[in-house]
This record gives sequence, structure tokens and C-alpha cells, in this order.
Amino acid sequence: MNTDTLAVTEPAPRVIHGIKGNWEMVVGLEIHAQVASRSKLFSPASTEFGAAPNTNVHLIDAAMPGMLPVINAFCIEQAVRTGLGLNAKINLYSEFDRKNYFYPDLPQGYQISQLYHPITGPGIIHVDMGGDGVRQVRIDHIHLEQDAGKSLHDMDPELSFVDLNRTGVALMEIVTFPDIRSPEEAADTILKLRQIMRYLGTCDGNMQNGNLRADVNVSVRPSETDTLGTRCEIKNMNSTRFIQQAITYEANRQIAVIEDGGTVTQETRLFDPNTGRTRSMRSKEEAHDYRYFPCPDLLPLRLEQEWVDGIKADLPELPDRKISRFVKQYGIGKDDAARLTAERKSADYFEAVAQGRDGRQAANWIINELFGRLNKESRTIEDSPVSAEQIGEILDLISDGSLSGRMAKDLFDRVWSEGGRPAELAEAHGMKQMTDTKSIEHAVDRALNDHPEQAEKARSNPRVAGFFVGQVMKATNGQANPTMVSELVNRKLGH
Repeated sequence: MNTDTLAVTEPAPRVIHGIKGNWEMVVGLEIHAQVASRSKLFSPASTEFGAAPNTNVHLIDAAMPGMLPVINAFCIEQAVRTGLGLNAKINLYSEFDRKNYFYPDLPQGYQISQLYHPITGPGIIHVDMGGDGVRQVRIDHIHLEQDAGKSLHDMDPELSFVDLNRTGVALMEIVTFPDIRSPEEAADTILKLRQIMRYLGTCDGNMQNGNLRADVNVSVRPSETDTLGTRCEIKNMNSTRFIQQAITYEANRQIAVIEDGGTVTQETRLFDPNTGRTRSMRSKEEAHDYRYFPCPDLLPLRLEQEWVDGIKADLPELPDRKISRFVKQYGIGKDDAARLTAERKSADYFEAVAQGRDGRQAANWIINELFGRLNKESRTIEDSPVSAEQIGEILDLISDGSLSGRMAKDLFDRVWSEGGRPAELAEAHGMKQMTDTKSIEHAVDRALNDHPEQAEKARSNPRVAGFFVGQVMKATNGQANPTMVSELVNRKLGH
């Protein structure tokens, strides 16, 4: 959470027991987040996913002679919003550099990136590990760069194909310090960054489509030492489950190498999800291998503080602060608040229901009834057939005594399948709670008379009274007010 709302209690490092001693893993992340923009970083081409190959390609993307890049101002704004959301220092001066290398899906022969002067400086996030504490993860910087295309090797036994649709798409590379100490922390850090960016609207976080992926740097060192070991980079991971598997395998591999008397070589590796292992891809290049130099086609980027301040003033309430407020304002537990704020739209949904009502009751209904049904049918909050207004009306019917809890759940099912106003549906289907004292008393008397032996036992043992409450509810088709039934049963039994 934000530093003003959360006390940081760092989890203990994960100890790995080797043959010759205890070890600790050290993990850093380079997260590539596609900027939520309709056009690319330096061209007007579309960023639509799933288009036919090589249809979202401008002459700039294809590196045609004489074509010069033009900065997309919206992408700059999105990167600044992300930096502000991660409590990062916004650099008013930044530059674009050329990273030179040859690959078929890179028509220019270089990638435009930011090495020496990135758009943001240091930032920080806090990752709640539940009962294990809160990990403080420092952000080194965020830089902007253009994505490369995609090489396809499985369409022909002898040929490879290139799709340039992704070429030039704007990426934010979020680089963390090596503050992470376990596979679970790495996954939670990525999910926390994803959540923040989705709140900000700067990246949709779709890992399946490649819109969010990570390079994972893993090293090991003897426990209780501060010296960092040689790291290996695991490239292009787009699944938190696979990221955890890759980190676990790579840490154990490095420990085995060292304990066997060998030396870990700094290199880039790939993870094979079929075997659960990493394999060498290439030796790790240094910056000079790419012959970085300032891009001559782009002037330095100079931002005005007033413009940055305007973006900051427009930021939404972010998850950590929202959790803290929900706990205080609505009296719900932290875990429930975290579930309700996992997505911005679910948080807005909850507030629409809870406004002017019992916050705990609203949270319980949304988490158990709504989320449970959405998960069962693989739906999201956006396509829920039950609106916040409809759930609010159901809760109002419970509060004024028109519905029992059981009847309310039946009504929820009807609203889910039929739609319409809950009050009108309840009336149409006779779903009205019986609150007439005389009618309920008559049903209680009948239950006691029909079961004299049970009644005699209940007079000496109050726990048996529940049997008669059940009988009355059954006789009234669940429409009797259960509180009134319980009170009348106990009174007539002399309790």
C-alpha cells in the first residue's frame, strides 16, 4: 500500500537447503507492459490485437527509406501516469536511443529505446504477502521503447514467416531492484504492478496476448550475506505460474553448479514449460554490445512540471488507499476489501451497492453470491447480468423484512436468469416473507401439537427447539420470518 497507509513488515528470505549449506535467492524483474494506446509509439498504425498478419504496419514501422518517427504524445502521458502511480520520480528531460542489433522482425536494424535518460527515475510499491508480511519492492526506473515484430516458425517445415503487426507498439519497461526473495513474491509483484496499471488505464495487463510479460533475473547467495551472486536472465515470461516454476528451477540449478565446484555464467536463458527447466539461449550482452547512441531522428523529450502536475491531479484512487478506506468507511475486513478492490470496476460496483446500506452485508453478498456466480460461469464484473442497483434493491428487501436470507438468494437467482426489478419479481412469484404474528403463532402451535414427544424434550433441552423452527419454516414454504419463529417457539416452550 502507499507508505502513509501501510507499515512495512518485510517477509523473511526464503532459505534453500543445499548439500553444503543454506542459500537465498535474489530476484529482479524487467516487466514489459504494452501501453494502452490505439496507435503505436512512433507511427499512426493501429495496435489492435488479432488483426491479419502485416496489416497494422505503417511505412515507418516497415523502415521504408525517408520515413521518420513521430512521438505519440499520448504514450508519453501514459508512461508518466504509470510512473506517478508507482510513486516514481518523473524526469522532465529524457532521450531516445538506438539499440542496434539484427533480427528479421526488426526492419530498422535497431530498436528505439531509452538507456541513458529514461522517462522516470526511482519509485516504490508495496506487495502484501498476506500473513507473511509486506515486501517493499523498489523500482529502478521506467523507460519507453518500441516492440519488435514476431517470427513464426511453425507454419512451414522449411520457412519462417514474420508478422510486423507488433513492430513499433509502445512498451513501458519497468525495472525493479533485486528486492524479491521468493517465486511467490515475484508473481505477486507482477500482479500488483498489473493491478495498478489497470486502475490507471495505462496497460490492460493481458498476459495471454503478450501485453504484459517479464524478463526475470535470478541469482543465489549464501544465507545471511549481502553480496549478490551472478545473475541469469530468463527471457519473455508471460505466465505467473511459469515464472514461479522457472525461478525455482533456476535457483536450484545455480546452487547445484556452485556446490559442485563450478561457476555460474551470466547468460540469457529460456524456460521450457513442458519440462519445467531453463536452458541457455545466449551469453548475456552488455550495453556496449548494442552500440547504443542517441537517436538522431528524435529530439530530447522535455516535459513541463505543470503538465505532470495536471496528470497527477487526475489520477484515480489506487488499490492500497482504496483498501484502507473501505476498511475504515464500511467496517469490512482487510481481506474482503482486497478482494473487492482487485479490479477497479468491482470496487466501483461495491461502492454503488454499499452507499447508504450496511457495508458488511453488501460485501458479503458481492463476494459470496455475485463473485461466486461469476466465477462459476467464467464471467467478469463487466458482463454481470445483475447490476449494482438490483443487488442494492435485494438488500433493501431484506432490511425492511420483506425477504428472508434464503428467499433473497432465490430472488437473486431469478434476477440473474430473468432480469427485471427484484421487488416486482418477488411480488410476481409470491416471494414475500410472512411477518403476521397470528399466522406464525398458528403454525408454531400446530408443529408443537404434531410432535408432543419432541416438545417435551425441548422444554428441558433448548437445543431441541431448532427442530420446531425447521418444521415451521417447512410448513410455511420458508416464508415465515425466522427470527419471529424462533422467538415464538422458545416462548411457548418456556425458555
